[in-house]
Amino acid sequence: MSETTPPVPRFIEVEYQSMEPIVAAPSRPQRYWLHILLFLLTVFTTLMVGTQLERNFQHGLPIFTLGDGLIPLFPIKFILQQPSRLLMGIPFSFTLLTILLAHEMGHYLYCLRYNVYATLPFFIPAPTLIGTMGAFIRIKSPIRSRTALFDIGIAGPIAGFVVAFFVMLFALMMSKPMPPGVGQGDIVLGFPLIFRFAYWLIMGGGMPGMSLENTLLHPTAVAAWVGMFATALNLLPGGQLDGGHIIYAIFPRVHRYVSRFTVAALLPMGFFFWPGWLVWALLLTISGMRHPIVTPWPEPSYGRRLLAIVALAMLIITVTPVPFPGAAFQLPHWK
Repeated sequence: MSETTPPVPRFIEVEYQSMEPIVAAPSRPQRYWLHILLFLLTVFTTLMVGTQLERNFQHGLPIFTLGDGLIPLFPIKFILQQPSRLLMGIPFSFTLLTILLAHEMGHYLYCLRYNVYATLPFFIPAPTLIGTMGAFIRIKSPIRSRTALFDIGIAGPIAGFVVAFFVMLFALMMSKPMPPGVGQGDIVLGFPLIFRFAYWLIMGGGMPGMSLENTLLHPTAVAAWVGMFATALNLLPGGQLDGGHIIYAIFPRVHRYVSRFTVAALLPMGFFFWPGWLVWALLLTISGMRHPIVTPWPEPSYGRRLLAIVALAMLIITVTPVPFPGAAFQLPHWK
């Protein structure tokens, strides 16, 4: 995810003809120590989660079978008994961080190409289901054209998707059928179209009684799932998400209306499918429906407009309306 932080006056809507020439902000020193510290902490937290996921996988348990510690997916006691067990988390941690890094470096490298000052990725360690809350870069100078905005916005989702796609294929091949008599885990995942198609492809059209829901996922498959989910979230067409940047680059005058429609669509999804969609609706509302003004010329080329359709297709095949089945609000039953 890329976060733009333009000066306040750029949020004021003005006519293009009255815009002053945009001058890029001077580069400032990167805080390498902070990037390294956050990355190492995120390596540690994702290793902790990865150890529990690998432990579950080896014992034939559903991947999100929670432990009995204070933080269920952080097997602190298990690791303290034998610190080398932390190495069990390497496949999950390495795969997940590679996907997140690919996404952010897609943004970063295109910022370099267009002489836009941006920070290196900030990773966010956290005691979540995956050991992190993702990563982001901060863009600290104006983006000089809609073409540059489009390329910077779409580069991250494409890079992250490509890495997650190949990880998904290999991870599903390493997954195995759920042992007989084993129920679902404490947390159940819903799957996007891309996962279901890949599973059908790998299984040769499927086998009787076999489905993703009764497959014991390899930990790296969970990392690929997170990568696809993150791609979909970033491609939501609104605000200053990557999808919002793409919409503004192609159709700047409809960006605000598309953002409002996205928020309106997320509200019922949050009520009927997954409450987390309400959080994203709130974030889009707080961040504002407007987009920092970008010089309208040069306009994105025809090829880029076709690529915007590819981005829409990526959103459709990676979005998971019900990412965690059973987490929706329950309507009261009236007698």
